[in-house]
Amino acid sequence: MPESVSLANRAIRWDTVVGALLIVLLLLSFSVVDGFGNALNLSFLIGNTLPIALVALPMTLLVVSGEIDLSVASTAGLSGAVMGALWNQGMTIEAIIPVCLLLGVVCGLINGLLVTRLGLPSLAVTIGTMAAYRGIAQIVLGSDAVTDFPTQYLDFAAGRIGDTFVPQALLPFVVFLAIAVVALHATPFGRSLFAIGANEEAARFAGIRVKRQKLILFTLTGLMASLTGIFWALHYASARYDNATGLELSVVAAVLLGGIDFDGGKGTLGGAIAGVFLLGALQNVMSLQDVSAQSQIVVTGVLLVLSVLGPRVARQIAVARAGRRAASPPPPGKTAAPAS
Repeated sequence: MPESVSLANRAIRWDTVVGALLIVLLLLSFSVVDGFGNALNLSFLIGNTLPIALVALPMTLLVVSGEIDLSVASTAGLSGAVMGALWNQGMTIEAIIPVCLLLGVVCGLINGLLVTRLGLPSLAVTIGTMAAYRGIAQIVLGSDAVTDFPTQYLDFAAGRIGDTFVPQALLPFVVFLAIAVVALHATPFGRSLFAIGANEEAARFAGIRVKRQKLILFTLTGLMASLTGIFWALHYASARYDNATGLELSVVAAVLLGGIDFDGGKGTLGGAIAGVFLLGALQNVMSLQDVSAQSQIVVTGVLLVLSVLGPRVARQIAVARAGRRAASPPPPGKTAAPAS
């Protein structure tokens, strides 16, 4: 295939488009939006986007395999509520964090077992557990807000590295991102997820243990959602039962915006993270421009629709281009190979 054709195909990939849009938005924001480029705002932007980015890592793998988890925000809220309740009872943070992470594993495992062992659709299952986990969080902590966590943990979750705009919490996220990229794009496990999402029945006949892979993904998603709940409570210095409300919409919108196919089997983690930070930067710009929270929700909803429509349009364009190339006559001086 000629190099120009290969570059053209890469250019119309949706994740490439999203990456380009992110760069354009950042350049315009630095030059036009007052206050966008100062260190405090950039740190605020990244810190507010990190909860979405953390959950987006396992959610990307899950959607690639053809499933989804809408209970992530409620799992995060439950983790934060348990963290606050145990802190009020006198447990140390060092003992509380493993308990909350184990709780996230249990929540994810419940989702995974209902989907893989009972054959229930993940959309319906996780809508149900979304309500259940949030209700349990309210029972655990009630309407209380716990704010007196140790200063060193609050500083880590909300602080910056020296005088830079880089949050301290960004460094662990970069490690998680590297692990997720390698797992999805450079291991047999990642290739099996694409195969499952593209054709589950064919993947099963190929010897892939579909149910086990999906169970691992749901459990991992619950674990990361719980970690996000811990980070949320420390970053905002408040553990409440309604922490992370609406997070699932932002995560799904960002992942789909990044080009992950809702039907499974297509997408890149780079595109998903570009979608996360595109959404985060857009929300930050709207806040700086005094756009109301309700209008920001409308914009997120519109982006969610576009994120489903956009990749399909891009693929149709690619298919049409390939069809035209196949139908075009060979260049002068070249003849088709004789039939054997």
